Amino acid sequence: MTTALLLPRLRADQYQIATHPAKVKVLCMGRRWGKSVLAGTVCLLAANAGARVAWIVPTYKNGRPLWRWAESTVGNLKRYGVEVNRSERTIEFPNGGGLGLYSADNADSIRSERFQLAVLDEAAKIPFEAYVDAIQPTLADLDGDVFLISTPRGKNWFFNEWQAAASDGVHAAAWRAATSDNPNPNIRAAFEQARLRVPERSFRQEWLAEFVEDGGEVFRNVRACATAVKQAAPVAGHEYLIGVDLAKVNDFTVLAVFDVTLNALVYLDRFNQIDYTVQLARLQALSERFAPRTVVIEDNVGQMFIEQAQRAGLPVMPFHTSAATKPKLIDDLTLAFERQTLQIIPDEALISELEAFSMERTTAGSLRYSAPPGMHDDTVIALALAWHGVQSGIQTQPFTLDISW
Repeated sequence: MTTALLLPRLRADQYQIATHPAKVKVLCMGRRWGKSVLAGTVCLLAANAGARVAWIVPTYKNGRPLWRWAESTVGNLKRYGVEVNRSERTIEFPNGGGLGLYSADNADSIRSERFQLAVLDEAAKIPFEAYVDAIQPTLADLDGDVFLISTPRGKNWFFNEWQAAASDGVHAAAWRAATSDNPNPNIRAAFEQARLRVPERSFRQEWLAEFVEDGGEVFRNVRACATAVKQAAPVAGHEYLIGVDLAKVNDFTVLAVFDVTLNALVYLDRFNQIDYTVQLARLQALSERFAPRTVVIEDNVGQMFIEQAQRAGLPVMPFHTSAATKPKLIDDLTLAFERQTLQIIPDEALISELEAFSMERTTAGSLRYSAPPGMHDDTVIALALAWHGVQSGIQTQPFTLDISW
């Protein structure tokens, strides 16, 4: 320690979390539990000990009270060489440690940095892309740790991270606590008042820190159906079909292999930022392996791809996704999960997308299906296309490999 920091004394539960050895810590906490006090204390202690630290909030405005707290906490240390930059919202310690307060709505500003610790405050409100594309790489050079601290917000990517950490317990660890775990009598009184005055769903999410179903989730029984065995190669005598969701700008292309004999999704290939020539080569190789009766391809962004696939001898069945056709596509898959008439491999990316996939009613009264902000639905659509092919019963010409194109 280069200087004496006058920090709030952590409660026993906060101290236990702060000192836990897991490199990834995911905290799902109710309002006023003490998340920001814990986050700020951990950030300043690490920076004062020489670490490079990022304290990240959803928007610039969210960071104002946190910055005021951090600036006032180190205010008496300026005479010891601690430098505070208000415009940049950074604090530099004489031993090389430093703390920067960043906002995820300008995630590109963090890309060139490298940190030993990143703390995401109200992580559930931060876009998933900002976390994986901009923040996580900044920890690679120094093998940094990460805190994800938030009140839940439905079942978005933060929920998935919490679940993964809860099942790990070693490299990653998870905690969940209600507001009432804060011993402050005023906060506990507010908790009891909220119990009486706040709608049940809001109370459960904001005060009890429960991951509450939004009511817009589409698929049920997902994990009950995740009993299929992955097949790296076809089973003799089985019939196969492939659903293909082609990538748009930042999405993924997904190839979903469905065993029609077992009514089961048995293989997934998911990739992005690969040109169509390589994507087609991968689809050809997968088709050569499984000899599907049909390859169902969404044609919204890939007419040229479809034409090339047809010239290459693939048994293509195009499917045009629109406001008119997508509800039926999703409804058919929803019914299959409801009746548990299909199986899927226990792939966490697929399960997460299925569980998070939601619907909302537009002002015009129609239903709109999509992934929550920050998440993808590519595996969902690929599976839905494969299931559509199964339900349609259409069989195209048998696959023959043609590499002349």
